Amino acid sequence: PFGIKLVDRLTGIPLHVDLSDLPMKKGIITNRNRVIIGPSGSGKSFFTNHMIRQYYEQGAHVVLVDMGNSYQGLCELIREKTHGEDGVYITYTEQCPITFNPFYSADGTYDIEKKESIKMLILSLWKRENELPSRAEEVALSNAVNLYLSSIRIAGAEKPSFNAFYDFIRKDYRIVLRQKNVREKDFDIDNFLNTLEPYYRDGEYGYLLNSDQELDLLHKRFVVFELDNIRDHKILLTVTTLIIIEMFINKMRRLKGVRKVFLVEECWKALMTPNMSEYIRYLFKTSRKYFGETVVISQEIDDIVSSPIVRETIVNNSDCRILLDQKKYLNKFDAIQSMLGLTEKEKAQILSINQNNHPNRNYKEVWIGLGGVQSAVYAVEVSPQEYFTYTTEESEKTEVLALAEQLDGNLEQAIRRIAASKNENKNL
Repeated sequence: PFGIKLVDRLTGIPLHVDLSDLPMKKGIITNRNRVIIGPSGSGKSFFTNHMIRQYYEQGAHVVLVDMGNSYQGLCELIREKTHGEDGVYITYTEQCPITFNPFYSADGTYDIEKKESIKMLILSLWKRENELPSRAEEVALSNAVNLYLSSIRIAGAEKPSFNAFYDFIRKDYRIVLRQKNVREKDFDIDNFLNTLEPYYRDGEYGYLLNSDQELDLLHKRFVVFELDNIRDHKILLTVTTLIIIEMFINKMRRLKGVRKVFLVEECWKALMTPNMSEYIRYLFKTSRKYFGETVVISQEIDDIVSSPIVRETIVNNSDCRILLDQKKYLNKFDAIQSMLGLTEKEKAQILSINQNNHPNRNYKEVWIGLGGVQSAVYAVEVSPQEYFTYTTEESEKTEVLALAEQLDGNLEQAIRRIAASKNENKNL
């Protein structure tokens, strides 16, 4: 059965833990989505590495958006083991930005889900952070997308793109609005065009949505997008994250019966405005329909506790909650308890994490709650080889990569040697 290996915190006995399928079958949860919360140093990224490696080995497609290179080691090891067939690590740079074409369809068909994702993307770029569209604006945008896609099918020659959509709005759709006597106060077409102009042709971000080469990740089962280079650039971070989400939604639609996992670490904060949150809600809804799991990872509890948008969009749509050591948040835990709807028993379980660890075992503990029905604390205890694959400690990562370079890039051999060396020193 599908699941991950954890360890009994008291006895050290390995356990098989199913966070997805069996709880769904029993009605304990209604979705496979989850939220992982743990401050820096709690073992959050280590646990996530451990989880997604096992998901990958059981046939799942994993797409991960990261800031901080927490998954570079695992991704590189997968690339090495598959001889470059898998384990794709994409870093955003000015010379090689992440781009795509939201209007591209591999088979030329546009179902309801595809149309909806296009509308949500454009809406997210159109409206300001706290500005919601009117009903008339939603209808106008929906009609614009549908009419443009219909014109493509009729003409057949023009390659669909954001540039072509923009031209359609500027010319043909303007005529349609006049014929329908749509008032400017109901849909201001010039304001719409002006707001989206930066993403058109020679605009500042004209390259982002007009890719002429599709990034084919459909059959790549382990993909990491590293966005640390643009973490402080609000527009680029937001648009690039939306691009990646759309790529994943396309993967979900086209890969029937295959488990898909989308993990967003910290980047989700760029999307937590009223309009952007609708796109996240759409992602969660789509995940449920297409055998997908959306995982949101955070270390800043204030970002979660203080935002009703986060609570309504992420927490309320994640039936699996995973918390690591919360000692740093003791003075805020009442707010955490209230937000997550934790019982007193669950609170006691969480606050017991890492309080009585066995002195002769090397592990950290994690609390997992499912649907408000089942919960327990487990140990994350791994082999030395796994440890040096997952580690996010800079000195240890540097040691592993330096040795791999000496071994002609053989990362697996470097991990095995360092693990054996550390084990020998421990025994001495």
